[in-house]
Amino acid sequence: MTIWNLGSINADHTYRVDKLPVAGETLASRSLTIGLGGKGANMSVAAARAAARVCHIGAVGEDGTKWRDRLLEYGVDTRFIAVADEPTAHAIITVDDDGENQIILYSGANGVIPENLIGSALSEANAGDIFVTQNETNGQYEAAKIAKELGLRVMYAAAPFSADAIMALDGLIDILVLNEVEAGQLQDATGKDVSELGIAQVLITKGADGVTVYDNGTRLDVPSVKVDAVDTTGAGDTFTGYFAAGLDRGFGLEQSLNLAVQAAAIMVTRHGTADVIPDLKDVQDAKL
Repeated sequence: MTIWNLGSINADHTYRVDKLPVAGETLASRSLTIGLGGKGANMSVAAARAAARVCHIGAVGEDGTKWRDRLLEYGVDTRFIAVADEPTAHAIITVDDDGENQIILYSGANGVIPENLIGSALSEANAGDIFVTQNETNGQYEAAKIAKELGLRVMYAAAPFSADAIMALDGLIDILVLNEVEAGQLQDATGKDVSELGIAQVLITKGADGVTVYDNGTRLDVPSVKVDAVDTTGAGDTFTGYFAAGLDRGFGLEQSLNLAVQAAAIMVTRHGTADVIPDLKDVQDAKL
């Protein structure tokens, strides 16, 4: 089986600061690291490191082919990553001493992925494969529609959050992943509890409080793993990628959730994004 990920690819510029800045404040950063990131790239790397076959659909600029090559090094199929006229997307990330972050995104090439590329990629998919996307690229509706028609399970990671983006995919989403704040915003926008949206599985990540899942309306709570967090950047993407990989490998819901929770727990103990996502051996050896 294969995970097909229509996802963003960013150059992450991460600054370590004593505290997160407020409006009008100028802060000096203690360090700067530049690495592969983007919610899509992070999820592809996580799923690949969890031993799934992953094909990434996306775009970089002429300045970003090294990030496509990095994905290939991590075991991701990069045949459907285009080189666009727009610059590669990038993110400005500040991380404080408590591991909390603020992020500013520039979409760049993520917003000009050719629609014919999406169709060409998914023409190789098989019924039962998993299609994953987020709200950082163009082409989400078209791709989800094709995937659904081909019999793929459609997973939508609802970030950056937009209730309109979720509602635009009405009837196409099989698995919705969002955090606790986003779940509240979606409920406010729709007037419905997330368990009443007609989506087979809704996963609500709650950081240190674990994950709440509605599986065809039945609630399941999975506790988090207690660790000392130093950087929460990419933890949700790691969770989503590992969860998708678990399902793709034939694991049950609870086993996939537990695998994903453990991988995310390891992730928050590390500084960085895609380049430090744990592999399956890390998770197995940690015995959290």
